[in-house]
Amino acid sequence: MSDDAKLILASASSRRLALLQQVGLEPHSLVATDIDETPLKSEAGRSLAKRLAKTKAEAALVRVERASERRDAYILAADTVVSVGRRILPKTDLLDEASQCLRLLSGRAHRVHTGVALITPSGQFRERLVETRVRFKRLSTLEFENYLACGEWRGKAGGYAIQGIASAFVIKLIGSYSNVVGLPLYETCTLLAGEGFPVHDSWLGMR
Repeated sequence: MSDDAKLILASASSRRLALLQQVGLEPHSLVATDIDETPLKSEAGRSLAKRLAKTKAEAALVRVERASERRDAYILAADTVVSVGRRILPKTDLLDEASQCLRLLSGRAHRVHTGVALITPSGQFRERLVETRVRFKRLSTLEFENYLACGEWRGKAGGYAIQGIASAFVIKLIGSYSNVVGLPLYETCTLLAGEGFPVHDSWLGMR
């Protein structure tokens, strides 16, 4: 592996960038992708998360090759999907969407799947799928209305951000917390290190 290995994050998500920075990984560049995230007919949440992560990585690869950034580049992509049973919840942009999601999540358990996709400098494709189970308390009318009013739900899968106010709704969480935020750090670091990326080198300069 070259000492000039670069990590390219195929995302414009500030949450995923912050999570990588939390463990000392600073991407060389961010490559936002614009793909159709509509679930296929009868597609399960776990399958959707894997498919979208792979599609994002492949789309970023095309852009990187056009910009001549491919040399020594590791392309990392991820997608997070929230589901209740076989029902996939949207990334909420509208108040009505967020309201429907909160009503469905209130007092119930749900699953959060994140697909992580990696394309190595040699062109190898690797992936991981991580599942976390989360249970919400039954929301009071005040909690429900005030959470919608705060706007924190905008653009969030399932209509909530666990790292924000919605953490007060969580009764139980089984699995990776960072997965629910948007990127499972243990699995991501293990995947990168296993493919030769110097994950731990930056730790020497952290204080």
